[in-house]
Amino acid sequence: MLKKRSLWLTGALSAATLALGACANKDEQGGRDRGAPQVGYVVAAVGAVPVTTELGARTVAFETSEIRPQVSGLIRRRLFTEGGLVRAGQPLYQIDASLYQAAVDQAAANLASARASAQAAEEKARRFAPLAKMQAIAEQDYTDALAQARVARAAVAQNAAMLETARINLRYTNLSAPISGRIGRSLATPGALVSASQATPLAVIQQTDPMYVDMQQSSAELTTLRQAIASGGTTAGSTSVRLRLEDGSAYGFAGTVQFSEITVNEATGTVTLRARFPNPQGLLLPGMFVTALFEQAVNPAAILIPQAAVQRDFDGSAFVYLAGKDNKAVRRKVTAARTVGPNWVVTDGLKAGEHVITQGLANLKQGAPIRPVPAASAQRVGPPPAGQTAKGK
Repeated sequence: MLKKRSLWLTGALSAATLALGACANKDEQGGRDRGAPQVGYVVAAVGAVPVTTELGARTVAFETSEIRPQVSGLIRRRLFTEGGLVRAGQPLYQIDASLYQAAVDQAAANLASARASAQAAEEKARRFAPLAKMQAIAEQDYTDALAQARVARAAVAQNAAMLETARINLRYTNLSAPISGRIGRSLATPGALVSASQATPLAVIQQTDPMYVDMQQSSAELTTLRQAIASGGTTAGSTSVRLRLEDGSAYGFAGTVQFSEITVNEATGTVTLRARFPNPQGLLLPGMFVTALFEQAVNPAAILIPQAAVQRDFDGSAFVYLAGKDNKAVRRKVTAARTVGPNWVVTDGLKAGEHVITQGLANLKQGAPIRPVPAASAQRVGPPPAGQTAKGK
């Protein structure tokens, strides 16, 4: 009886072991039959993408005027506040006018003398005219009288011009602002001797509203852009320009491109582009370094894809994975040189309508079987967690 019971227990254990082994084999087989990994894709579509250009730039005053003396003399008074706003025609400096007033008085006296002489000469010529007709005087005397009258009239004109010159020099003793704007510090004080030929200005006025921004672009880039526009590959973009200030913040007003230089700087190989910006708050100051951003052209045949879809080879070249028609992964090299927001701009290597994989790219290989679903789908993308298939079975 004991022997039969022992044989029964041995058989039961053997059966349980076989059952457990079958279950284990079934679980392992299920793990191998989980199926192809699920990936998410987006459909490539062609669209117009602006070519945003980012250039280093510097601000330049809209108008600049250097206040220089046009006559020599001592400065008597300074009539402005340094750093303040001045209006066109506002007096700025007063130079000692004593000598220039004397020159005006002398020129006026010379003019009066010349007019008196001219009057006498003309009267003499007028009286000689009838005598010359009656041959009461020599013809040469009458000719000389006429010549003296003409010389006297010329002397009047000459002295009148000298008087006007003296008056202009006298007016130059009062230096006024030629333009409206903000004036800087004064480089001369009352009592200083200034000269009409000096190289240093007395002060500088700058108009800062509006403000110019000079941008520097490589001549090679500009040539490439012009060729692309000429061939029809791209179209001309907007002339609107935005600024990023030195601290990284955005400037609140947009500007407009005014013109592009026609010569290339031989030292830097760049071309200067000038834009005009409003500056009502005076935030932009002349000489500031800023960054200009504007849509210089538009690429009508570019494709935008999420940045997550683009990967890089060891040589730096870009590639993406596509969902092929036979539900297999297809590796494709693309040209993606710049980004727009969260997307790469692909200009070569993709066609409209192709399915670009953006999710489930981990361990994906060329020709690997996949189960593609739209990236916007609520379905989970990726292989199922370990053990889920076994639980299902």
